[in-house]
Amino acid sequence: MADTSFGSGAQRSRDLAHSQTAYLELVRRRRMYGGILLVLFIALMASGFNLAQSRNAGGFLNGLPNVFAFPSEVLSEAWEKRANLPGIFLEHVPALIETLNIAAVSTLLGGIAAMAMALLATRGLARWPRLTGLFRRMMDICRAIPEIVIALILIYILGGGPVPAVIAISLHTAGALGKLFSEVAENADLKPVEGLQSVGASWGQQMWFGVIPQVAPNWLSYALLRFEINVRASAILGFVGEGGIGYDLKIAMQWGMGRYDQVVAIFLLLFLTIVLIDRVSDHFRNRLVKG
Repeated sequence: MADTSFGSGAQRSRDLAHSQTAYLELVRRRRMYGGILLVLFIALMASGFNLAQSRNAGGFLNGLPNVFAFPSEVLSEAWEKRANLPGIFLEHVPALIETLNIAAVSTLLGGIAAMAMALLATRGLARWPRLTGLFRRMMDICRAIPEIVIALILIYILGGGPVPAVIAISLHTAGALGKLFSEVAENADLKPVEGLQSVGASWGQQMWFGVIPQVAPNWLSYALLRFEINVRASAILGFVGEGGIGYDLKIAMQWGMGRYDQVVAIFLLLFLTIVLIDRVSDHFRNRLVKG
């Protein structure tokens, strides 16, 4: 009896020593791989910096002392004309409303498309299970192409204006939200769907009554977050002739000295709008998710 327990204790000691050795070996291996990756990362960063420096016409390092010259010039002129800022705010409110309209319509259209593609691409919920891969690749394509690239292509087809911006942002929104919506739908409880299916409900009724009530809070939260992103995107697209407050900012910057007060006013107006939207959206997201 004593021999048996002694042998069992010795076996446990050997197993513990073996586990400790294996763990230390695993730690050493991870540190080695981490060190190799760190060295490769530093080497790639150094080579990339040298390549960018060689192709930079003005010289990156030589231009560093001037990095604050232009902002200081803009701010100093805006400070001298600070009395004009309230009037400039009111002047550019219509352009800001156009930017918000572009973002809102794009979020609505992209969100509707994302809902459809997400349900069709979710395993266990898809109407045509064999086509889930196709719908997932469609979302990947919409998400992979930047909005500005789509907008530049549509400008040559449709001309400038808000319509190309709406289409470009809607396509990217459909891909981005579709991915998020699909991940939320994968965690939905399938028991309500099975119950509706047992009483002869159609696929649309199963989704509407069995899945949508479960995922709606998270979907709305993601949609509000996407609306904030689309406001910024619509302002950026204004630089390529898509209208809105971004186009006004581009014109003001092109005029240069003498119009820097408008540049600062537009920046402040856009910044305050985005902060307000962020706070309101954050409040409603918390209400939707946490109750």
